[in-house]
Amino acid sequence: MFDDLTKPLADRMRPKSLDDYVGQQHILMPGKPLYESILSGRLHSMIFWGPPGTGKTTLARLIAQHSDAEFMPISAVLSGVKEIRAAVADAKKIQQEQLRQTILFVDEVHRFNKSQQDAFLPHVEDGTVYFVGATTENPSFALNNALLSRARVYVLNALTSDDLLGVLNKALADSNKGLGSLNIEMSDDIKLQFAKAADGDARRLLNLLEIAVELAAAKNSTVINESCALEVLSGGVRRFDNQGEEFYNQISALHKSVRGSSPDAALYWLCRMMDAGCDLAYLARRIVRMASEDIGNADPRALQITINAWEAQERLGSPEGQLSLAQAVVYLACAPKSNAVYKAYNAAMLDAKQSGSLSVPVHLRNAPTQLMKSLDYGKAYRYAHDEPDAYAAGETYFPEQLIGTRYYQPVDRGLEIKIKEKLKHLQELDKQS
Repeated sequence: MFDDLTKPLADRMRPKSLDDYVGQQHILMPGKPLYESILSGRLHSMIFWGPPGTGKTTLARLIAQHSDAEFMPISAVLSGVKEIRAAVADAKKIQQEQLRQTILFVDEVHRFNKSQQDAFLPHVEDGTVYFVGATTENPSFALNNALLSRARVYVLNALTSDDLLGVLNKALADSNKGLGSLNIEMSDDIKLQFAKAADGDARRLLNLLEIAVELAAAKNSTVINESCALEVLSGGVRRFDNQGEEFYNQISALHKSVRGSSPDAALYWLCRMMDAGCDLAYLARRIVRMASEDIGNADPRALQITINAWEAQERLGSPEGQLSLAQAVVYLACAPKSNAVYKAYNAAMLDAKQSGSLSVPVHLRNAPTQLMKSLDYGKAYRYAHDEPDAYAAGETYFPEQLIGTRYYQPVDRGLEIKIKEKLKHLQELDKQS
């Protein structure tokens, strides 16, 4: 018992049966393929994809237990092809001598490179091991197609506050593995604070609880009060995973909230990313991009406002400069929307890449030398300022192969209403000419 109690609380409280397992009901309810597979002992290779502390390792252990299979864990952080070969050799020995299957559990499998991932394939194919990988990254991007085709992906969700409260209460009540013998006192409100601070991560929750208990014990107390909770939880950070899956999910949510003219949601996602420690320069760059991509000429002020916000953020630093980014995001969300320039740019770029090196029309070329003039460079060019309304009606500026092409189609919102009217008038003048 003493040895067990020297382990971290999160490790001691790891569920030993499916009945004790918390969360993931969407894949572990009766009738669900994984649940039925576990109960029947029918093994298959699989990938568990989800945030930290959602029970990926525990679930893999429970599957091995229900299947009477050997559980063989390796970590992609600490292992390489050498360790994979050694694990496979051990699995073959177990298969031959004990007639038992082996679950080869690979934690952080996304950290293995292509050749390391390929090392599993023949042994999964011949049934030497059942492969179970755990990853916090999107398997579509992080894992080889060959490995994905041989394993079923199960998505594990962040635990809810109710799930986490259940984990916390069980740890406080359990006298064998948990803290029951210490008679720890916590109010329901403080328990909820811990659950929220854990941010869907049971491991984080139990680690925070263990720190709080030690802090209270240092003061000869068994009560985790408001001041104790504040001291323990003040350093907590939200799940973010810079440059990982959650990072791109949140910047996508911010961008789509701006595009969808929802200033409140846009402000929320901006604050989520800033609270989690996102690089403010990165956010500023993305916000400037939004001004051109989603507002464009419907409100040209948007671009200048975002540039000003970026400059203010750089000059003020954090946290003062964060407010300038918030101002810009709210402005973008409320501004009239147009992707006309964005679409026109993409269409023009496609033509530029696919149409080859089309020659500049002779009348648009400069003629700084006599030779160029003799070749008619610039001949018949009409200087727009000398024409009525400073517009040379009927003049062409495209290469011959692209004459008549229209990229820019202004929308009926914001300033582009006036731009659209002007372009329509100029097109009528072209027809009349």
